[in-house]
Amino acid sequence: MTSPIRTSGRAEDDHLLPSVTPRSGLPAAVRIHEVGPRDGLQNESVIVPVEVKAQFIQRLAAAGLTTIEVTSFVPPAWVPQLADAADLVAALAADRALPTSLDLPVLVPNERGLDRALDLGVRHVAVFASATETFARRNLNRTVAESLEMFTPVVRRAKEHGLRVRGYLSMCYGDPWEGRVSAGQVVEVAGRLAELGCDELSLGDTIGVATPGQVHDLIAAVDAAGIGPDRLAVHFHDTYGQALSNTLAALQAGISVVDASAGGLGGCPYAKSATGNLATEDLVWMLNGLGIHTGVDLGALVGTSTWMAAQLGRPSASRAVRALAGQRASSHGLDVRSQPDGDS
Repeated sequence: MTSPIRTSGRAEDDHLLPSVTPRSGLPAAVRIHEVGPRDGLQNESVIVPVEVKAQFIQRLAAAGLTTIEVTSFVPPAWVPQLADAADLVAALAADRALPTSLDLPVLVPNERGLDRALDLGVRHVAVFASATETFARRNLNRTVAESLEMFTPVVRRAKEHGLRVRGYLSMCYGDPWEGRVSAGQVVEVAGRLAELGCDELSLGDTIGVATPGQVHDLIAAVDAAGIGPDRLAVHFHDTYGQALSNTLAALQAGISVVDASAGGLGGCPYAKSATGNLATEDLVWMLNGLGIHTGVDLGALVGTSTWMAAQLGRPSASRAVRALAGQRASSHGLDVRSQPDGDS
């Protein structure tokens, strides 16, 4: 049975509809965990004004995304691009046009970050751990064990306040300093995060080196350790062009939550070999073609990423945005080369 696919509804936007060919063994619906405003913009060299960030999130919500990770309560010296976290969260809380059901998680690295989130009425937080020692030290200035110790009171207090908690696990497939990462390393840290009380674990391919067989085997290993696909999400970077194929492997393994970034924004400021995240538009195009429901209006999403590309002064990294924005411009008699998302 084919799930409905949201589009803008205009006849001239028929090119936004791929041929739909459902496949067995895949979820009927996928929830996209949109990370563009946080994981995407934190890697930009420019500081995006808080009002532009708020409008970006408003546009993403209007396009049908229901989970939008907005910012991180980290020290400004760590990530100056997110120094306006409190102002952004306050602005969104005051925006009565946003759906009350909209899920707006934030990252918190420690108890101080959690305190700031609680003061602002945040209802969903995330902590971020590493499967490797080198990245733990570079990202958190702690060993893996020390970082988990730091997260213990954060998760406990968040749960006591009724918050939903997500655990990010970085370097699940490869590390630029340590090489290939064994499934056993990932399972060990994932198990600790689950024991702390994380409701959902996002398995991250931080430098984009994973392959579909690796993805399938890791999810199976985590499942065998007692953490089923219903508690997992996947987070892929597209360094080697494998993000979509890896996502499909994850869907075949039972995953139904996928992290993605509008326009393919992002990377990782602590792992220079990491390129952009899986683009939300590329993901939605694939899911639409498989008849998998997302609730996302692809036309509105493409328009949003085209707009954000203009704010950043550079083309979108998303192949779907470039293709669809170009087709739309051509259908209106415009020169795509003048558009922010067109190739010169």
